[in-house]
Amino acid sequence: MTPATAAKGKKRKDPAGGSTASTGPAGHKGGRRKPPRPTGIGRIPVTKVSPVVEGGAYPANAVVGEELPIRAKVFREGHDAVNASVVLTDPNGAERRVDMARFGPLGLDGWEAWVRLDAEGPWTFRVEGWDDPWGTWHHVAEVKLPAGIDVELVCAEGRALIEETAETARTAGDRAAVTALGDAARALDPGRPGPDLWQSADSPALAAAMRAHGPRRLVSPTPDYPLWCERRRALFGSWYEFFPRSAGAVHHEDGSWTSGTFDSSHERLEAAAAMGFDVVYLPPIHPIGRAYRKGRNNTLTPGPHDPGSPWAIGAAEGGHDAIHPDLGDFDSFDRFVARARELGLEVALDLALQASPDHPWVHDHPEWFTTRADGTIAYAENPPKKYQDIYPINFDNDPEGIYSECLRIVNLWIDHGVTIFRVDNPHTKPVEFWAWLLAEVRRDHPEVIFLAEAFTKPEMMHTLGKIGFHQSYTYFTWRNEKWELEEYLTELSTETDAFFRPNFFVNTPDILPGYLVHGGPPAFTVRAVLAATLSPTWGVYSGFELFENVNLRPGSEEYLNSEKYEYRPRDYAAEPNLGILLTRLNEIRRAHPALQQLRNLTFHHAPNAQVMCYSKRDPAHVDADGAPAAGDFDEVIVAVSLEPKATVESEVFLDSEALGLEPDELITVRDELTGETFEWGARNFVRLTPEHPAHVFSVRRGAGRGVR
Repeated sequence: MTPATAAKGKKRKDPAGGSTASTGPAGHKGGRRKPPRPTGIGRIPVTKVSPVVEGGAYPANAVVGEELPIRAKVFREGHDAVNASVVLTDPNGAERRVDMARFGPLGLDGWEAWVRLDAEGPWTFRVEGWDDPWGTWHHVAEVKLPAGIDVELVCAEGRALIEETAETARTAGDRAAVTALGDAARALDPGRPGPDLWQSADSPALAAAMRAHGPRRLVSPTPDYPLWCERRRALFGSWYEFFPRSAGAVHHEDGSWTSGTFDSSHERLEAAAAMGFDVVYLPPIHPIGRAYRKGRNNTLTPGPHDPGSPWAIGAAEGGHDAIHPDLGDFDSFDRFVARARELGLEVALDLALQASPDHPWVHDHPEWFTTRADGTIAYAENPPKKYQDIYPINFDNDPEGIYSECLRIVNLWIDHGVTIFRVDNPHTKPVEFWAWLLAEVRRDHPEVIFLAEAFTKPEMMHTLGKIGFHQSYTYFTWRNEKWELEEYLTELSTETDAFFRPNFFVNTPDILPGYLVHGGPPAFTVRAVLAATLSPTWGVYSGFELFENVNLRPGSEEYLNSEKYEYRPRDYAAEPNLGILLTRLNEIRRAHPALQQLRNLTFHHAPNAQVMCYSKRDPAHVDADGAPAAGDFDEVIVAVSLEPKATVESEVFLDSEALGLEPDELITVRDELTGETFEWGARNFVRLTPEHPAHVFSVRRGAGRGVR
């Protein structure tokens, strides 16, 4: 007996959504057997679905309230109309359908829907392509009715579709749609003039009713693809980094120091909150090794009072699960976290999985490190750089032991209120390890966020995002020219947005960009405006507000007298000071939802290569399906000079279509930095000076019409 004859007479559900039929062999009186659906392609082909990460092996990124584009190619044989929908399934298993619209050039079959997820946790989505009989009829009616061709037949077919839809609307209890459909059916009287018939067939009320209740045939779903929806902080936030040991540190006449502590750092917490920051990030707070300790400016000959690098973790006092005694104890750390929360701040802690030669691991678990031919443990090197005070971990020697210990450490600090980890050099550890660790943490603590400090090759940075890192440092630090900024931001906002969220730090303890060294105070303003308005998450390392920009040597990106190797108490009230600007930028970011998004960036043309103009646009109020209220958008336009030392002027040509503007429409723009207002249209002029190198405009509609 063959498989075909064995199935004789059985009924099966048509996976494409059509009627059932006998599965008997061809020619059997029970009917013809339907051909099997090709693997991966339904009756209505749906291909190139996004966002899909590694074929669905990992979930695409989303956060609560974020606009997320779902796209696909949907097409079919012949000339009948197709349509498409997205079906979202929330963490509780409830489904919601969002209809898609055509996207891109008509002949390329692109469809998209912008959706918003409203709950944290695991979601799925699928795209359904379907035969659209109403779309097919509507096109036929558009061609034939005004021309008087086949009027009676076209009207009869239209009434049949409308009456079928009215029954569906009646069952759904949509009285307004039932009324509109009844009126439309009566209006399709073949005795009326053709142009009048077409006008009735093309009415907005009929179109809305058909969108809501019209027939969807040959429904062809894709597989369900995963999304993971995080809390808002995974996408949007402002970070401030400082060293607790410098906050309140006192230098004595004999050259010794009294370290700052967690308790003396409360003032810095209050200052960060006053400037509008959301996250305070602390470098490692653990005991620091004494063997091969580095001195000032990374020298190999430390003085008796040099505190060493916080990244050389571990000493007799303990390792990653201990606090440097000069900073305080766990009670004082808990007070620090509690004060941060009172101020609306989250605490991010550095997670540097490495050890000083004095770390307890070196004695207790020498197998966790790499032993060289001469019997010594290999220290960290990035030739020609050498880090004799740091031993890298060899994750292949005892994976079970190392993995378990790292998870224990992370959970310890979570228990003490840490909700964010900035991970030091994750690209020097196995990706497989991070995939395991992040999945373990997400299972028990889905609120915890991990930032990858991975200044490395693109594929590694992207892969770390795919396997679970919520954010990453980026190449923004080294993108200064307009063309490279626009190219890179286009990549971040449209190509890698499903798995790579940028965190634009303007400086770090490791990186003093040359642009700041040579550009002076105006360069600090330029980079702050760019970071705060281009990326939903940005960060500042303390000292930036004081314009610290003296490098170790010409061409170096290291700070002279780097805080990594010494105490650096600062007078944060000193002038000149960028604190007012940082505060204002964070206020603007909180006030404008458009600046809290990644995927909504549009660049506008400015002929001057030193002037950059871009906008962000976001629906301020949306309905249950994510559709904006009519005309209700939050919009920000930024014009910024990239030349910090000179005045620049340029015309600016707005992309009217991207902003939803008529070609001759005028808008009122208000500079959120100065309070000035201007009328802008499709063509404008800016003059930017070193004293005022940027405009951050909010947009108000209704200014009127301009001259074309």
